[in-house]
Amino acid sequence: MDRNLLGGSTVLMLLSLLGEGDRYGYEIIRELASRSENVFCMKEGSLYPVLHRMEAQGWVRAYEKEAENGKKRRYYSITPAGERQLRAEMEQWESFRCSVERVIRGGAHAFS
Repeated sequence: MDRNLLGGSTVLMLLSLLGEGDRYGYEIIRELASRSENVFCMKEGSLYPVLHRMEAQGWVRAYEKEAENGKKRRYYSITPAGERQLRAEMEQWESFRCSVERVIRGGAHAFS
């Protein structure tokens, strides 16, 4: 799969996962891989810069929490601004998806 396709939808997917509940980095990576049947296999070196940019935008916040094993983990949660951004990203994705469908399916015959 072309990695450029992932780049345009990363924020949408991350905000969607965080919209379901708080998660730590490795949990996000594992869930993306699982749900996509290993199409989206992000590395930590790719995930954390995106999470940090989203945090700088005010879309997510990070906090530390102790895990069952006593180890501290950095969790990420979506903010109200992130929820608004998620809605905007979903609208853009739907518009993009529909436009691609119209082109590849032949315009007016796309949904026949």
